[in-house]
Parts: sequence; C-alpha cells; structure tokens
Amino acid sequence: MSASPQQLHLPIELGREPTLAEFLPGSNAEALALITTMSTGDGEPFLFLFGNAGTGKTHLLQGACLAANRQGRQTHFIPLQTSGLDPALFDDLEHLDLVAIDDLQTIAGDALWERALFDLFNRMREQGRRLLTAATMPPDNLPLDLPDLRSRLLWGPRYCLLPLNDTNCEQLLIHSAQQRGMTLHRDQARYIMNYHARDPESLLTLVARIDSLSLREQRQPTIPLIRRAMQGEI
Repeated sequence: MSASPQQLHLPIELGREPTLAEFLPGSNAEALALITTMSTGDGEPFLFLFGNAGTGKTHLLQGACLAANRQGRQTHFIPLQTSGLDPALFDDLEHLDLVAIDDLQTIAGDALWERALFDLFNRMREQGRRLLTAATMPPDNLPLDLPDLRSRLLWGPRYCLLPLNDTNCEQLLIHSAQQRGMTLHRDQARYIMNYHARDPESLLTLVARIDSLSLREQRQPTIPLIRRAMQGEI
C-alpha cells in the first residue's frame, strides 16, 4: 500500500495532529531545528532521538511526517510498539521521501526485525532518502544482536531529548491555545499544571479537548470548562 503526497500513511490513528510548530523546544532547540530541516527535504539524511517517555520523541517524528506531507512529500510513520506489525512493513519504504520509526528498543534482539531495519537503512541511503528514528536509549545501549545495525544508527546526529520544566510546560499550554485561537491565562495554565499530567503529549491533548469544548459553547476557556475537559468531556 503506497502513500500519496496528500496522505500521511499511519498504522494507527492519531488523536490529533502534532505539529512541529507547537513543539516547545526548551533545551531541545537544536534537535527541533534539524528535524524541521529534514522535513523540507534538506539537511541530515539520518537522525536518532532518544530520551525518557514524555520528552517529545513521538511528537517530533509525527510532526516531521506531517510537515513533509503538507509540502507534497511522501512519508511514513511507524510506531513499533503497535501490536501486530511485521518486518515486511519496511519493504519498499526507500521510495518515500521521509520515514520515521519510533520505539526501536522494542525490536532489539529480534533477528528478523534487526535485519529488516539494517536493509532499510542501506536502501534509504542508496536512494538519498531521509530516515528519522527514536528509542528510549542511545544506540550504544540498545541490546542489538546485529553490530552492523548499530553502526547504521550511528551514521547521523544523535540527540538526547530533555524534559520541559514547569515554566516551559505553562508556556506550551499558553502557546498551543493561542495557535488554536484561544486565550489561556497564566492562572489557568497553573491550574492545569496542579491537577493534570505534566508531560507535553498529555498537555497538548488536553488543549485539544479544551478547544473542542470552547468551540461548542462559543466562549473562551474558564476554570470550570477546563475542569470538564480534564474529566474527559469533549
């Protein structure tokens, strides 16, 4: 199955579209800049991200695919933690402009997956395509059985993504709301920080729910409305 320039080809459905524009870099500005350049078809052909959960790896991979897709480039995002995937999923991806593969740690030690990813690296390089990968740990720490695959993961720059601090998270909430045409005041952002999960993905998902409620009721967010969104109402 091929992906058209107008369609982001995903094995799973996204709850929302995480864009590069709404990613607040904090200490990760250099990584964001390189990924943004990759999405335009320029810059590094290979890039590896690693870090703990909630640092934005998945957001950046999905955002890069969406940015490239909106410019007419063919993309494919693969979250390897999704059940039921097969190594054959990597077949023919070298014909796409950008491939983003998340959660590489889940296939470490699996000979079929490691060989399939190794072959994909080689084909992507031959075709001059771009490959963006991510895991919870750096390539040197992945329990890989195929040494040549580790060498491929070291071909490009590697970035350890650092979590946002509380001030950064408040800025993320306010900035994301502004992009949606909402006004989220600092006291409202602090209310969210006090009573909601603080990882960027959870915060951005909450902003989307707040936006849905605000649009439905045709008014700017209030604390009661935010509370309802935090309780799962959309």
